[in-house]
Amino acid sequence: MTYVKGLKCKECGHRVPATPVHVCEQCFGPYEVEYDYEAMKGKVTRESIAAGPHSLWRYKDLLPVDVPRTGFNSGMTPLRRAPNLEKLLGCREIWIKDDSCNYPTYSYKERVVSVSISKAVEFGFDTVGCASTGNLANSTAAHAVTAGVKCFVMIPHDLEQGKVLGSLIFGPTMVRIKGNYDDVNRLCTEIADKYGWAIVNVNLRPYYTEGAKTFGFEIAEQLGWKLPQHTISPTAGGTILPKIYKGYQEFIELGLVEDNKPKMYSAQAAGCNPVVTAIHKGSDIIEPQKPNTIAKSIAIGNPADGYYVYNVIKDSGGWGESATDAEIVDAIRLLGKTEGIWTEPAGGTTLAVAIKLIQQGRIPKDESICICITGNGLKTLETVQDALPYPEVINAKLNEFDAIIDRLGETKSEPELATV
Repeated sequence: MTYVKGLKCKECGHRVPATPVHVCEQCFGPYEVEYDYEAMKGKVTRESIAAGPHSLWRYKDLLPVDVPRTGFNSGMTPLRRAPNLEKLLGCREIWIKDDSCNYPTYSYKERVVSVSISKAVEFGFDTVGCASTGNLANSTAAHAVTAGVKCFVMIPHDLEQGKVLGSLIFGPTMVRIKGNYDDVNRLCTEIADKYGWAIVNVNLRPYYTEGAKTFGFEIAEQLGWKLPQHTISPTAGGTILPKIYKGYQEFIELGLVEDNKPKMYSAQAAGCNPVVTAIHKGSDIIEPQKPNTIAKSIAIGNPADGYYVYNVIKDSGGWGESATDAEIVDAIRLLGKTEGIWTEPAGGTTLAVAIKLIQQGRIPKDESICICITGNGLKTLETVQDALPYPEVINAKLNEFDAIIDRLGETKSEPELATV
């Protein structure tokens, strides 16, 4: 059973049926999927969700898809307690929602792509595509194979090699475009119009963004049907943060969790921080920027949903901060040394910002904190290759090994907050 009522403009409220459109013809605002929550009450329960598959499709009643076509092993990634970070930062309760191990391409994009490609097949499209900074290209290419549709991925010309190969292995047609993500995205809008393809984050965006809610659904369920008081998320195009919050609010609406007034926080790289800049100015005008940061996966200078990130931050009582490239690398290393998680620069940005917010006192140390890790560091080797000490080579002689031990000293020191 589907509880979808149709699409509703987020600005003027104009309603249309659930079709592959994304811009309101009345005011040019974005459409969002609208649900019948009253019909859900008493039917969508903790028990009905828990009885579902061990994937993001356990939340199918809260998603705009009749028949899933892919993503059967995506989602339900670990929510890990972070005791070493808790000790280091002096916090009572830190959790890491770890989508760096999300199947099959190791990022949160499995969620949005599973929903959007399933919907594309439902609408009758035979070709899907995306505008991507890397992770979305990987995920779209992989899930297109499962769904049995043709795939085109459009990316900036200078992406990390790991992300380029991570798409090509699945056999899509890849087009590298001179320019940054915003240039790629503009071209994809024209491509969708001319060729009639389903560009998942363009003309299928209302359905695409709904997949991000499952990140928030899982956090709540894995916490024992509770919400964290503070959630820190990276911001790129602005999809994930508002949708995590929407997921929290839907669970509250259905009586599945208690409303503890959860606060949301935006993390951006200092070299591309249009939303955080707006937050600090107290203005809902998101001024575009030209990206200049190692955090390529979140380097979107003109975020499509930046305005809605700003509103969620304001409404929830949260905040936003930025991290320099050096702070991002330090945080990547810190997360590896403390919790055994290798994240890409987006996750390094989120951890670096979380540390700043805690040290500023904006996030109290005695309240529950969730840090969102959205991608795997194996795809971005270039980020840390010059920051890590390369091991020396010795002969197979014990005395040479003994010399290494002597140089190391008694023990290795505790991890330090290099981002401070």
